[in-house]
Amino acid sequence: MRLRIKNKWQDKNKERTAEDTAGVVAFNLWKIASANVLNLENEGFQTDSQSQRVDVIEELLAFYVSLVDRMAADKDYDEDKRRQLIVALAMNLAKTVKDNRIDFDGEGEHSRVFVELLNERMSEYAGFSYSDGEPGFQLRRRVGEHVQAVMGEKDNKWVPDQVMDIEIPDAMKVFKRVVRGLV
Repeated sequence: MRLRIKNKWQDKNKERTAEDTAGVVAFNLWKIASANVLNLENEGFQTDSQSQRVDVIEELLAFYVSLVDRMAADKDYDEDKRRQLIVALAMNLAKTVKDNRIDFDGEGEHSRVFVELLNERMSEYAGFSYSDGEPGFQLRRRVGEHVQAVMGEKDNKWVPDQVMDIEIPDAMKVFKRVVRGLV
C-alpha cells in the first residue's frame, strides 16, 4: 500500500493538543481504510454502493482506532491523555463519517451510529491479543468477519482471508508510520 501520509510534525518542539494529533491521525486513518476498500474492489470483491463502501470503511476505522488506543497504552501515555486522544479521534472520524453519509444516504444520526459502532468494536477487540505492535490472529479474523458482513455477495466467503492475510498486514506498515510519528 503506497499512500502519501503525514507522519511527522514540522515543528517538533511545539506542544500539540489531543485534538491536533487526532485530526491528523483521523485524516490518515480515513486514507488507509479507503485504500483498503479500493484494494478489496480491485481484487474482485463486491461493493454495491458508496454507502456500502462507507460501511466497510467504518469497520476498518473501528479496528484502527482500537490499535491507536493500544499503541498509546504501549507508549505509557497518561490515562487521561490517552482518553482525550481517543475521544478526539472518535469525534473527528465521526464528523468525517457524517459528512460522507449525508452525501450518500441523506440526513440522519450518522455520527451517533458510528460512535456506537466504535464503542462496540473497541470493547470487543479489547478481548483479543495484541503484542509488539501487531494485532493477533483472532483479532484480524474478527475484523475480517465484520468487513465480510457489510460487503457484497460476490466471493464474500473469501473476504475475511483477504482482510486478515493481505489488507491488514499491508495497511499496518503505513499505520505504524502514522501513529509512531504523530502519537
